[in-house]
Amino acid sequence: MPAAGKENRRRQTARTVTNNENSCHNAMVRWYMPIEFTLPDQDGNPVSTARYRGRRLIVFFYPAAMTAGCTAEACDFRDNYSSLQVAGYDLVGISPDPPARNKKFQDKEGLPFPLLSDQDHKVAELFGAWGPKMRYGKESTGLIRSTFVLGPDGEVEREYRKVKAKGHVARLTAEVGV
Repeated sequence: MPAAGKENRRRQTARTVTNNENSCHNAMVRWYMPIEFTLPDQDGNPVSTARYRGRRLIVFFYPAAMTAGCTAEACDFRDNYSSLQVAGYDLVGISPDPPARNKKFQDKEGLPFPLLSDQDHKVAELFGAWGPKMRYGKESTGLIRSTFVLGPDGEVEREYRKVKAKGHVARLTAEVGV
């Protein structure tokens, strides 16, 4: 298949979208090509998805470090981190914040997983986690709180879009059997 055809099929899926009481959107998804990226972590060191090959990786996008919703979500992941690791899942958080802000956030909240900086939001765009959203009744463009589970081959196995900060991690861990 020509390269353009592969790119067009990247997101071709058999989707099942469901809503729960918390308005969390879940789509069971299987992308045909692995997601690969490299971003700086909270210390400025490059972190690549290649590091996680052979394991499942949870990638959660949060809009802004040290805000109430992002703190609640990150701390929820922190509190479930050991269980996720035992079950074979690694975890990274991604925001448009600079590495120094992510470092402050990590230190303040005792977050044991890498926080990656996507200041040009190219990785968020790749995942479809950057775009129009409603905030306080007004439409703006920015990071859309989303979580993706990548399989050992780097392909997206699950996606959770437009999630609420509270309750999301409990739902995710239940659905992946942790």
